[in-house]
Amino acid sequence: MKTVFPTLRMSLLGAILALSPMAAVNAKTPADQLIIGMSMVNLFSIDPANAPGLDASGVNANLYDTLIKRDNGNPEKHLPQLAERWDISEDGKQITFHLRSDVKFHSGNALTAEDVAWSLYRVMKLNFGLATTWKAYGYSVENIQGLIRATDAHTLVIDLPQPTDPLLVIDSLAISPSAVIVDRQEALKHEKNGDLGAAWLVTNEAGSGPFTLAKWTANDSLVMNRFDGYWGDKAKMKRVLVRHMTESQSLRLMLERGDLDLAYGIAGPDIKAIEGSDKLQIQALQRGTMYYVAMSMKQPEFANKKVREAVRNLIDYKGLDEQVMPHYGKLNQQPMQLGLEARLPDPGYKMDVDKAKALLTEAGYPNGFKTTIRTLSESPFIEIASRMQATLKQGGIDAQIIQGTGNQVYGAMRARNFEMIVARGAERYPHPYFSLRTFAYNPDNSDNAGLPNFQGWRASFFSRQLNDLIDRVGVERDASKRLSMYHEAQKLYDEQAGPIMIVSQMTDTAVSSVDVKGFTGDDAEATRYLGVYKQR
Repeated sequence: MKTVFPTLRMSLLGAILALSPMAAVNAKTPADQLIIGMSMVNLFSIDPANAPGLDASGVNANLYDTLIKRDNGNPEKHLPQLAERWDISEDGKQITFHLRSDVKFHSGNALTAEDVAWSLYRVMKLNFGLATTWKAYGYSVENIQGLIRATDAHTLVIDLPQPTDPLLVIDSLAISPSAVIVDRQEALKHEKNGDLGAAWLVTNEAGSGPFTLAKWTANDSLVMNRFDGYWGDKAKMKRVLVRHMTESQSLRLMLERGDLDLAYGIAGPDIKAIEGSDKLQIQALQRGTMYYVAMSMKQPEFANKKVREAVRNLIDYKGLDEQVMPHYGKLNQQPMQLGLEARLPDPGYKMDVDKAKALLTEAGYPNGFKTTIRTLSESPFIEIASRMQATLKQGGIDAQIIQGTGNQVYGAMRARNFEMIVARGAERYPHPYFSLRTFAYNPDNSDNAGLPNFQGWRASFFSRQLNDLIDRVGVERDASKRLSMYHEAQKLYDEQAGPIMIVSQMTDTAVSSVDVKGFTGDDAEATRYLGVYKQR
């Protein structure tokens, strides 16, 4: 852990005291510090090779840089970041990136193309869930060092190991949490037993982003300081302090009295209560991630298509959308983000208990069966699970709810050791190919395949037809043909009653003081606080 110097300790003390219950009613946070309240229950690692969650991405977006970034969220347009420019060979099999020469890591080490190549190799070598992105393109720990390599200090060459649209690889380099650049020398200084610095990077960082990590105490607080040696525009805030808070009413109260500048995770009733306030501003942030109900097809009941169809008819989509999901999400029943040209209209699923009972009888379960639903012990997950428990009961399915932390709930799903789950996940940036690959693709259904970034693999869903279709759309360069294939894949997923049933697309609501300016929430919850300032 990095040393916290005396001046920082005093500033931290002041900030934390400002957040205490004894604070004055008209308290104000320091003008040069951004104080954020949010739940950090799912923040258990910030190692870029093993930090797929939204909260970790939000932190790492401020600590690390990527080669490029999307232009206004468009998956086919990208802007320079660490790479000043890039070239695609005529045959589409090679991409060459030309890097800036003035970038320093927080350690003071110069950032080179070797760091970029090593960072991607490290993801493959450690083989956590985020390696799935690169495996899908044909990379392996055996071939990646020969295919992704530095030809000099500021030139990176990427050869594609199999036929792939190079724009997909470029887009992954812009948006994948695993595509940030790690300081190779700094990470290897902390290597233990050949782990490439993995144990150290769980709670430390080795980046080049606009902020450095000063201190992180799990489920308590996280502090980032401005990096004055940053190659781009300097952050306007001297410090960002994130405090772990799970109670919506506490978040609302502390915002209203000026103890917080910004808060995530405020519940719908509390947001409604502050609408119209002249002291606070509300920003709805459309995310790409989905709330879903998933069933494991390793379980004999859910391996039966008619049972999955029965469950689909025991989800109260309308009730969830109207009563639970306001300020959390928007109704979506497709394995693809809202607003995409390739997305078909919702298929119109609705609750139909009689139909569900008939399907269960046909499946051989006239009296239903017992199962479990795993979920996080926070809103809106527990509310979705509770309603699911009640509606499943109407159809004869007796479901016990098992609550847990993010690591416990998602860990069970990644290990393919669950029955049902209410969760949130998938590709965060809008892109039809990545959406389908996340939910419907599973090239190897064996337990030892190690493909946890594919939700289909987690649920043991294997469809040769869908795999083939998604493989073909991934190399198709004709836009009209791609569109037709995307439509076909959605129809096929519906016909096969895929076990991951989307109920809503995430909407995050950020509430901030009116004097907080320059905050624009990113659609992948990878918001940079680089341009945030206070107008006082």
